[in-house]
Amino acid sequence: MAYQFTKDLETGNTLIDTEHRKLINAINALLDACSQGKGRSEIKKTMDFLQAYTDKHFSDEEALQRQSGYPGYAAHKTYHETFKRTVSSLAKRLDQEGPSVAIVGEINHALADWFINHIKTQDVKVAAHIRNVG
Repeated sequence: MAYQFTKDLETGNTLIDTEHRKLINAINALLDACSQGKGRSEIKKTMDFLQAYTDKHFSDEEALQRQSGYPGYAAHKTYHETFKRTVSSLAKRLDQEGPSVAIVGEINHALADWFINHIKTQDVKVAAHIRNVG
């Protein structure tokens, strides 16, 4: 199932929204590669990009939070750290076990669902705070 960057995922912050679009595209590419049984190298390449870009995005987002004095920074950073551990764990499993229906389902749930929910419940608060102080 491909994810779309819909209006309800927009935070109104150009940097955050642009990076969210890239992350959603990476999740879609990974799910697509897994579902089409593409070679491990293609899946690994996509998962590696997703891991690296997640790190970049979280770093950028956390910098914005620190600069704006976001009061929920510590909790938000904890969400990010938990997500990065999940991505790392799934990447290791994918590398060891290869693509399967089970792991595609886990990727879909653990990455995509978490990420979409995080945008809707947490990142919109960050963007609103940045707008209010900016």
